[in-house]
Amino acid sequence: MSQARLSCILLNYRTAELCRRAARTAVTALQGLDAELLIVDNDSGDGSFEQLTAFVAAEGWPQVRVISAGRNGGFGAGNNHGMRAGRDDGQPADYIYILNPDAFPEPGAIRVLADWLDSHPETGIAGSLIRNEAGAQEYTAFRFPSIAGEFEHSVRFGPVSRLLHKARVPIDLPDRPQPVDWLAGASMMLRREMLDRIGLFDETFFLYFEETDLCLRAARDGWQTVYLPESRVTHIGSVSTGMKRWDRVPRYWLDSRLYYFTKSHGAAYAALATLTHATGGLMWRLRKVLQRKPDADPPHFLRDLVAHHVRALLSRSERRATPQPARRLP
Repeated sequence: MSQARLSCILLNYRTAELCRRAARTAVTALQGLDAELLIVDNDSGDGSFEQLTAFVAAEGWPQVRVISAGRNGGFGAGNNHGMRAGRDDGQPADYIYILNPDAFPEPGAIRVLADWLDSHPETGIAGSLIRNEAGAQEYTAFRFPSIAGEFEHSVRFGPVSRLLHKARVPIDLPDRPQPVDWLAGASMMLRREMLDRIGLFDETFFLYFEETDLCLRAARDGWQTVYLPESRVTHIGSVSTGMKRWDRVPRYWLDSRLYYFTKSHGAAYAALATLTHATGGLMWRLRKVLQRKPDADPPHFLRDLVAHHVRALLSRSERRATPQPARRLP
């Protein structure tokens, strides 16, 4: 049994009812561990903070606190706020468990992650098998995005996917523990020692790609990210973001994607990734018309992707061309 000090962070944004359910399952899964549950309200502004505070008081859970982030800076900023707040006993957490408010761990799910980190000091991040409410497994383990992966995804053509199978971002989920490039942030445990070396979530990402970036930084610092199918979590998915109901891809997703590629590989690589995605997307759209296939992307996605990147390039050029005020000597 893990003897590590554990801090579980449950981030809420206007999902108080689901968050109460997630808190109950988390409290059960944390039994027997030296653990505290910290519910962080990401400035919901809908009464969530007051509702959750009253709920925890009514439950009488001494190991559960509710705090307010004070602003909605996104997924990474909200979780960072919880990590910086620390444990109520003042002891530093050895491991930090990130849980979405629409994710419900089975009784042993959190212990499996902690036990793995105990016995595998080379692992910095461990994550769970995630099922939807119908019991089907979701893709939650991935390869890092790449130029080849952008083309494989956008062209949607079997022979290309077979040729570029090692670049395909989602991986076929293994039935045993396996190192992977990155994991979905709905249920993941982070080693504090790793965070002390690589830093917390990059708060430039408002939503999406922040866990990809964290896992990439961990890998570059020599840490493994491991998928553990014995840690099982049920996940509703996209409740706060509304991703499954998007009529159009939001600006923050496009911002995060472009920032990820630029930060990780440079501006030229990011531009080539977008060009490659657009090329594959055009090829898919031609085949879609000829073969009368259904739409697979949100409306105007390809146009929005390219236009967003062009605007970013023009904005960067304008900033470089704008004369900077002369600095006065002291």
